Amino acid sequence: MKVLIVLTSHDQLGDTGEKTGFWLEEFASPYYRLVDAGVSVTLASPQGGQPPLDPKSSAPDFQTDDTRRFENDSAAQERLANTEKLAEMNVADFDAVFYPGGHGPLWDLHGNEDSIRLIEGFIGAGKPVAAVCHAPAVLLKAKDENGAPLVKGKRVTGFSNSEEAAVALTDVVPYLLEDELKQSGGAYEKGEDWHPLVVVDGLLITGQNPASSAAVADALLKAIK
Repeated sequence: MKVLIVLTSHDQLGDTGEKTGFWLEEFASPYYRLVDAGVSVTLASPQGGQPPLDPKSSAPDFQTDDTRRFENDSAAQERLANTEKLAEMNVADFDAVFYPGGHGPLWDLHGNEDSIRLIEGFIGAGKPVAAVCHAPAVLLKAKDENGAPLVKGKRVTGFSNSEEAAVALTDVVPYLLEDELKQSGGAYEKGEDWHPLVVVDGLLITGQNPASSAAVADALLKAIK
C-alpha cells in the first residue's frame, strides 16, 4: 500500500507577521499510523523541500506521544526536510492521498492546480482522499466528473467557525472553512469543539480538528485495506 501525504508550503499567517504552516500533530499522528501499518509513505509539497511547521504546534501544550516520537526520529525529520514537488506526483503511483492541516493550506493548497488535479484524479480512479482540520480546504475547488463541486451533497467536516473564533483568527484567515464547505454544497457536520470527529462519505474522509488526526488515518487505512 502506498499513500501520498501532501503538506503546505505557505508560512505567513495573513498580514499578522506571524508564522504558520502545517500542524505537527496532524502530520505526525497519521504518519506513524500509516508507517506502523506497513504503508509506504511519500511526502510532497508545492515547493518541495522542507515544509513550514506552525511554531505553535510544537509548543508543550500541543505535544502528543506521536509528536514526541517525531522529535526523536531523525529519519522521519530527514524525510520531511526533503519532500517531493507536488507537480511531479502521479495518481497511478498511490492508493490514496492524505492532507494534514494547519492554517497554511487555506492559502496555498485550496487553489493549487497540481493538488486539484491529483484530488480529481484520485476520486476518478476510485481512490480515497483524506484531509483533517483546515486541510479540507483542498477540496473546495475540486470538481466531480460532471463539473459540480466535489463536496456538493457530500457529508464533510473541517475546522469549525467556533474553533476558529476560539483561536482568535476569524478575522485573519482568508475565509472560514465551515462557511466555504457549506457554500460549495457540502453537508457540513461538526462535533464538540476540540473533540475528535471523522466523517466518511464514499471516497472522502475528513476530520474536524487536530484531535481527529489519528482517527482520520485509521479511516484511511480501513478504506485502502
